[in-house]
Amino acid sequence: MPKECFGSSHVPLSPAVRAGDFVFISGQVPVRGDGSIVSGGIAEQTEQVLANVKSALELAGCTMDDVVKTTVWLEDARDFGTFNEAYGKHFPQNPPARTTVESRLMLDIKIEVEAVAYKPA
Repeated sequence: MPKECFGSSHVPLSPAVRAGDFVFISGQVPVRGDGSIVSGGIAEQTEQVLANVKSALELAGCTMDDVVKTTVWLEDARDFGTFNEAYGKHFPQNPPARTTVESRLMLDIKIEVEAVAYKPA
C-alpha cells in the first residue's frame, strides 16, 4: 500500500500520512505556528493541540468528523476533568475511540494528542 505524506516539520516526521483510507496524525503539542508553547493551563493547551490536529487533518483533506481514534498523553492525571471538557467541545457527536494516559512528556507541556482518521481516498 503506497503512503502519502503531508506537511513538513522541523523534526523528522510528517504531520499527516495517508495509508489507504486511513490518515495518521503525528502527536500534536500546544505550540503555535511561530513555535512558541501556549502558556496557561490544560484547557488552553488542549485548545491549541486540537487546533493543531485540525490543521494537520486539513493537510490530508480530512476534518475532525473523520477522526476514529485518538491517543492522549496528559502530564498530570489530575487535569483529566478539565481536559475532558475542552476535548468534548471538539467532538460533540459520535466522538472517536480514545486512550488517555498520564506520561512524562518531551517538552514542558501538559498534553499531546495523536489521531487516526478514516476517509476513503
